[in-house]
Amino acid sequence: MKIVAVDLIALEEIKKMALRPVCCRIRTDEGIYGYGEAGVAIVSGAKAAFELMRDYGQMILGMNPLAHEVIWETLYKESFWAQGNGAIIMAAISAIDTALWDIKGKYFGKPVYELLGGKHRDKLRTYISQLQFGYHNKQFAQPGCLDAYQASYEHAMEEGYDAIKVNFFCQKPEGGELFHTETTGCLSRQVRKRFEERLALARKICGPDVDIIVENHCMTDYMTAMQTARIAEPYDILFLEEALTPTNADLWKKLASSTSIPLATGERIYSRWGFRPLLENGALSVAQPDVGNCGGITECKKICDMAHVYDVTVQTHTCNSPISVAAALQVEAAIPNFIIHEHHVSNTLPEITCMGKYDYQPENGYFAVPDLPGIGQELSDYALKRAHIETVQ
Repeated sequence: MKIVAVDLIALEEIKKMALRPVCCRIRTDEGIYGYGEAGVAIVSGAKAAFELMRDYGQMILGMNPLAHEVIWETLYKESFWAQGNGAIIMAAISAIDTALWDIKGKYFGKPVYELLGGKHRDKLRTYISQLQFGYHNKQFAQPGCLDAYQASYEHAMEEGYDAIKVNFFCQKPEGGELFHTETTGCLSRQVRKRFEERLALARKICGPDVDIIVENHCMTDYMTAMQTARIAEPYDILFLEEALTPTNADLWKKLASSTSIPLATGERIYSRWGFRPLLENGALSVAQPDVGNCGGITECKKICDMAHVYDVTVQTHTCNSPISVAAALQVEAAIPNFIIHEHHVSNTLPEITCMGKYDYQPENGYFAVPDLPGIGQELSDYALKRAHIETVQ
């Protein structure tokens, strides 16, 4: 079996989310095809990933799609720039690699989790993610007032979740996000007060038995990360995510030694070499590789295995189309150190769910793992008709 074509697919832009999902579909001479996604389509990066996949597609034409390790190493070593990591480079490799796993699963008639060694669990505990964007109104926007936050918390409880994630300070009461100069150096008393009001309300509405995850989106530096951690500690937080830029491992170690809250990061870390410093210095409790950014299923599994050596749990970052969701579920089912699955509020919106042939949603806070061959998901006819598609062959 040989690769005969690579379709580059730019899906319809979701403007209210600043999201333009970019996928690839690898086709073979035996009629089997597979889908993968580049995970950098949030805010910026989509066009660059699309073009780089064109270059990488030319490199893999004629190769055996079942030889995913050979192809991964070829792209990593022969593309010149990949060994320096970087979001666009690793996202392009990720899309191709995931598509190869989809082909492999279809070729053998097995879901990817079987090819990764079998699933450790039939259902994956799930949290609803980014409630600051509004979960109750399905608009991916809400005012920063407490009433709006309360409505999202209550809706999450009605849906049966026992874990939520919120960025408690990024939105201003009048709308719009804080600028980076307002979240570094020192948080104002007003911002700190607003942070605690929203967090305290979450604990009150959700009760003592619901896990709360604090999301900082790398908006904070060491000083302001410490401020938010100190505020959050009395509220029994599951973990604090992206408190610092992931490139400064020493500061992460310093922060970890200064707070009782477990630390998590990974969506902006690429490859096992990127995760290595934070694993070796003991700063990380939860690794969050994105299958669409870290190097695909091949590399994500290696990151998970490496994290397991350090007793670090894994929650993959998932924030794009249904293709990424399906790939993440396959990996998480197959690893022993899984902690929880992220279900982004965007993946409940009809503008996103219509992109997939199947609408996978959790029930009472748990995801069933797709059992179809491959990753268990394809782009819908609706999505393909509205996509911009170019072919390398």
